[in-house]
Amino acid sequence: MNLAKMGLGAMNAAQYKLTTAAHNVNNSAVEGYNRQTVLTQTAGAKATGAGYVGRGVQTVTVNRSYDNFLFTQLVQAEGQGAALKSYSTEISQVDTLFADRTVGISPAIERFFASVNAVASEPADPAAREEMLGQANNLASQIRETDAFLNRQRENLNTQITTVVDQVNSYLERINDANQQIVKARASASPHEPNDLLDQRDQLLKELNQLVGVKVYEQEGRFNLSIGNGQVVLSGSEVYHLKAMRSEDDPSRLVVGITQPTPTGERVAIEMKESYISGGQLGGLISYRKDVLDDVQNNLGRLAVGLASAFNKVHGEGYDLAGAQGGDFFSVGSAKVIPSNSGVTAEITDADGLTGHDYRIKPIFDEGGSLQRYELTNVSTGAGPFQIALDDDADPLTFSHEGLTFTFGTDPKPGDSWAIQPTRQAAASLQVEITDPSAIAAAAADTGTANGENALELAQLQFTKTLGGKTMSVTEAFSQIVNKIGVSSQQNSTALKAQQSLINQTYAAQQQVSGVNLNEEYVNIENALEMFRAASKMVEVSGSMFDTLLNLR
Repeated sequence: MNLAKMGLGAMNAAQYKLTTAAHNVNNSAVEGYNRQTVLTQTAGAKATGAGYVGRGVQTVTVNRSYDNFLFTQLVQAEGQGAALKSYSTEISQVDTLFADRTVGISPAIERFFASVNAVASEPADPAAREEMLGQANNLASQIRETDAFLNRQRENLNTQITTVVDQVNSYLERINDANQQIVKARASASPHEPNDLLDQRDQLLKELNQLVGVKVYEQEGRFNLSIGNGQVVLSGSEVYHLKAMRSEDDPSRLVVGITQPTPTGERVAIEMKESYISGGQLGGLISYRKDVLDDVQNNLGRLAVGLASAFNKVHGEGYDLAGAQGGDFFSVGSAKVIPSNSGVTAEITDADGLTGHDYRIKPIFDEGGSLQRYELTNVSTGAGPFQIALDDDADPLTFSHEGLTFTFGTDPKPGDSWAIQPTRQAAASLQVEITDPSAIAAAAADTGTANGENALELAQLQFTKTLGGKTMSVTEAFSQIVNKIGVSSQQNSTALKAQQSLINQTYAAQQQVSGVNLNEEYVNIENALEMFRAASKMVEVSGSMFDTLLNLR
């Protein structure tokens, strides 16, 4: 037998083991690296008269310690964790703002109605009247400032969505590039797997999934990716970029669009439904905006409308110091319709009936293009569509629903639709209309101008149920907003802790398979070194034997 050849084969195997162990040690702290091991096998044996004599060892390949199931579980867990973290970052700001009992709307409500009670007790006292106007302006200012904070957060969400979309597109390009490199490596003469390239692509996928939830379909060595309910973002070597774009429903709102090819070869961005975006930082931001921010701003607007409506009604029944009947104490903006140019208008006609929900109206045509009816859908809850029948005797056509009265124009066109946000902008427009303290209508009718009976009725509005179908007072309406935020924040916090625990467990399980254990690698290095020494001894012995044979001659 060729002892030198066997020794060289063993030395090569030992060298591969040493190099691989060193590679593992060097990459032990590299995120996404999977431990590699050298797979060796016997080189076979040769039949002789004395039996089969071994031919030594040969190196087969270098394997990576990889479990696709554990990796997939980790990717999904971390993606959901990223969504909960981004949600938590946003809601914690609002929770802090609304839960503060020392500043903000809650104490402003208390001080305002306390000042109304003071006027009821001393209706002729100019100082009490001045204080009431001051506290009214403070309350309106606090509501406006809170709404302004929510609008700033809404703008910040737009910025974050744009940034994350750009990052997603960058990762799609990088994964596509990794696909090309892997396919090229596998197409080469080498039959072995490009382990480090596979690790790098997996790590890119994991980081992408922390930006937005993606689904992976591997085909012919390539990762094909989709998001939402199957929208393809990477197929073969084609990347379909995402785009942050203005919503058709609300131009102030940035949503996610996906580029799609047209018959002419150009690509256009098509708006995706917000419900399709889940997981990752992007999913968390969109979920927060839809489930919390919209709801909070709508209900704060409803509170402003309810306060203005109820206060104005009672104030209008009283009389001021000059004997004049009271006018509007507060003013508040109207319902927002998008687009606002024509077709449909909306007016708040019953503050008590408002729900804090948003709506969409669209006309329905028959096959001949004739208008058949309108349909109204509750965007916030998904309820509907509610049918709005045409009435030839009504000019213009009107329809009342949940505190709103809709008026329809003429000649709608197929494809028209209108988004209605009844209270989204109401808080921003709340103003105190009275500037003269003597114009406060504190007196009741036929009781003289110096009595405070009407002011007492105004003070009782703090606890009178004037909102939500007469189920909530102004104070209770604000408490409901605070409670909703608190509950959502607590639920997210609990879910985040549970998710982090799941991530830790999944990561530990994945590292048991794929992680580098430095102590184990030190042992592997020592074993490979001993193997190399023994193999080199074989080569040395082979040389001595060869020299002995030459000397015999």
